[in-house]
Amino acid sequence: MATSTSITTTYAGESAGKYISAALLAGNTIANGGLTIRPNVKFKEVVKRLELDGIVKDGTCDFADTSTLTLTERILQPEEFQVNLELCKKDFRSDWDAISMGYSAFDSLPSSFQDYLIQHVAAKVAQKQEQNIWGGVNATAGEYDGFATLLLTDAALPAAQEVTGITVTAANVVAELGKVVDAIPASLYGREDLYIYVAQNVYRAYKRALGAAHFQDMSHNQDINITSIDGVKIFMANGLASNKMIATTKDNLHFGTGLMSDSNEVKILDMADLDGSQNVRVIMRFTAGVQYGVVEDIVTYGIINAAN
Repeated sequence: MATSTSITTTYAGESAGKYISAALLAGNTIANGGLTIRPNVKFKEVVKRLELDGIVKDGTCDFADTSTLTLTERILQPEEFQVNLELCKKDFRSDWDAISMGYSAFDSLPSSFQDYLIQHVAAKVAQKQEQNIWGGVNATAGEYDGFATLLLTDAALPAAQEVTGITVTAANVVAELGKVVDAIPASLYGREDLYIYVAQNVYRAYKRALGAAHFQDMSHNQDINITSIDGVKIFMANGLASNKMIATTKDNLHFGTGLMSDSNEVKILDMADLDGSQNVRVIMRFTAGVQYGVVEDIVTYGIINAAN
């Protein structure tokens, strides 16, 4: 069954040569290096965790074991996903761009539309990927468990590092971000790759709050810095749900896939030479999944673990 197609157009002269769509939610977590990418994962990959305790002891004349080594692991298992669209070329012959299809009965999709379609499908996949990374739910078709979903059921997440969330506004955002900073373990604070990943509304509220403070103090001539708070960098994660935050190090968050290029490869198949139809198929296949390494190195805001 062909993909349902709805074309709304008015011919009023020559085509502007491009198509316009609504702005897409950028897949910025991957694009901006917000986590550790683990490519070439065909089935599963083990994220190992090594812990040592009591490593320093009082000196003696004899050799004596000084620590206990504990090696645990978490499994990163990307899932397989696909995009399948089927368009009928006949639907486009009445469109104002039809002349670019050619005059033969064995025509093809308008070239400008085909180029746009490839970019648009890839961008939509990037948008879905961003949403899945943070809030995906495996039980929902087209999704895998994101970080927020995984953290909701991990009993090892320390209760002291689960900050109760409220609706974040410009009036309270500094205080709420401060709660997250205060809950960060001392062993993490000061790390170069430590971030507070925040939802868009939190980032906007923080920017507005700093802007208001800047204009109230006209003697302050420095640029407004919305990239950190109390020495901890802030990362706007478009896929995080409103009023949610997660603080941890970049190397503690892992995204696994087979080939990164799979998420950018959109195939267009004209079926005319294969089955004699007027259909064009749009195909993508890729794998994706996320996992964190050490849950004790994570602080959550608005994500309360049901297991605690």
